[in-house]
Amino acid sequence: MAKSICLYFQVHQPTRLRLYRFFDIGKDSHYYDDFANRTILRRVVQRCYLPMNELLLEQIRRHDGRFKVTFSISGSALEQFERYAPEVIDSFRALADTGCVEFLCETYYHSLASLASADEFRHQVLKHRDAIEHYFGVKPKAFRNTELIYNDNIGAQVYQLGFPVMLTEGARHIMGWKSPNFVYSCDAEPRLKLLLRNYSLSDDIAFRFSNQSWENWPLTAEKYLGWLKSAVQESGDVIGLFMDYETFGEHQLSRSGIFDFMAALPGFVLDDGTFAFRTPSEIARSRKATAPLEVPETISWADEERDVTAWLGNELQQDAFNKLYGLYEKLSLINDPALWNDFGHLSESDHFYYMCTKFFSDGEVHKYFNPYDTPYEAFINYMNVLSDFIIRVEDENSVLGVKFAAPDAAVPAKPARKKAVKAPAARTKKK
Repeated sequence: MAKSICLYFQVHQPTRLRLYRFFDIGKDSHYYDDFANRTILRRVVQRCYLPMNELLLEQIRRHDGRFKVTFSISGSALEQFERYAPEVIDSFRALADTGCVEFLCETYYHSLASLASADEFRHQVLKHRDAIEHYFGVKPKAFRNTELIYNDNIGAQVYQLGFPVMLTEGARHIMGWKSPNFVYSCDAEPRLKLLLRNYSLSDDIAFRFSNQSWENWPLTAEKYLGWLKSAVQESGDVIGLFMDYETFGEHQLSRSGIFDFMAALPGFVLDDGTFAFRTPSEIARSRKATAPLEVPETISWADEERDVTAWLGNELQQDAFNKLYGLYEKLSLINDPALWNDFGHLSESDHFYYMCTKFFSDGEVHKYFNPYDTPYEAFINYMNVLSDFIIRVEDENSVLGVKFAAPDAAVPAKPARKKAVKAPAARTKKK
């Protein structure tokens, strides 16, 4: 049996906040920069989504369905596609119709809910599952959490939600001497299979491809195939190549040759015969778990540390995060769809990422993705929006006549090990 390559792409666009001033609080509750959201999305559509989808569709047809890829598309991105670029949804549907593409489930708002609230995590996962089924006619069977965030407790919750396989990072400090090129099982729930990202081979494409000072530049499909074969020469039967879809044409511009590389790679791999392209569900069905993988501390695919400090590593981020999720109990009782929608978009992980103060080894990465000049500007703008949101929640609570503790008596920024709890009631407006 040929060894497996799992080629997975994350598709996400944040719902960007407008410049929200102190004097807007209590007066204007429209929080989003519609112009920036549309402008940036249309740019990425032309540079990445449409040309890359066309390239992948051509490769699937050229190789008679032997080339397979996997996507996770956040609900926030789907909403923007529907609003500003419906042709992108059509192009993903064309890929879905080939039967060679698997769509994964994740948190609808690309949020950090798995670190704060089992109820909200469950709600967003199920909402995203329904959205994928609505748009593409397939029910997701595999899962990836926001930014590949994972620990043993999250893995157990994911299995309880009905997913037998999950993607995460092959972080060096977790793996130790073990290779990421095997299927593992969740230590807390052995029935959950784990597919791990080979971060070195993934980052060769996602981050190093156009770097002319890199000793291996230029990267060709033939050279890369050699690296893939070397990675499993002694041990290993699956290589997880996981990266942002915006790598193609946006982070790595077209003139770098990234599209030519991706057009050539499937042919080189399939003609060689060492590997077959398979989706996560196919790999989980065909491979037994080599061993349980114990992950007591939370990991992700971000930065050199592969932890969650990119989103919750400083007091600014923790304060914003705790105040937001400190409103959850009140929102659950109010159950107002408009408030829930804003809460979801305010929970997008990007807002906390913009507040990151890690300007050392990964500083340039954070700067590229940050629309604010400083993390402090990101924090102030977000907290101004959140202040108005809190006023709206308090106003609704006053109508109900229910008293609560202050919202800053919130959930911890770090996840606690606990069992998943019962799903929240349907989110409909109370009369």
